[in-house]
Amino acid sequence: MSPRPKISLDLMEILDAAGGIADQQGMQEVTLANLAKKVGIRPPSLYNHFDGLPGLRKKLAIYGIDRLYGVMADAAIGVSGSEAVLAISKAYVNFARKHPGIYEATLLAPDPEDEEVQQAGAKIVDLSVRVLKAYQLEGDLALHAVRGLRSILHGFSSLEQKGGFKMVLDLDESLSIILKAFLAGISENSL
Repeated sequence: MSPRPKISLDLMEILDAAGGIADQQGMQEVTLANLAKKVGIRPPSLYNHFDGLPGLRKKLAIYGIDRLYGVMADAAIGVSGSEAVLAISKAYVNFARKHPGIYEATLLAPDPEDEEVQQAGAKIVDLSVRVLKAYQLEGDLALHAVRGLRSILHGFSSLEQKGGFKMVLDLDESLSIILKAFLAGISENSL
């Protein structure tokens, strides 16, 4: 029997493959066995990159948060005020549409209090606070507004993924109306 060829994979290649499984088949199918099969290695070899399934889920959560941050940050380039808020919001929802499994992974870190997970998420919070600066929100008020915005975006994305919007209405138009109402509320400093 000839020896198996040595395959050298880096963590990003493995996470790309795990993200592909999550997007195509759902997070429940992101297992060490399925991932190893997809990348063409034996499951024990994955332990060179992370500590079992909890380690994989943590790395995939951070990977997803980083990718989400990237599309939101790109959307914010060259725009400000309400245009920036609408741009990052649409980027968020479109990310959840294109990558439903990776988006789900961002919510399923084994320990959301983990420092690395917190640091990754903090980038999105910081970006959102910067974008909302146009509304003269500072300190806790800015963070409350970020929570409100995230609630809108996650709620909208979640309902859309679960088939909760059955009416024949343009979803992007609904999202814009909701976001404009939110922005009108915070622009009145009603927080």
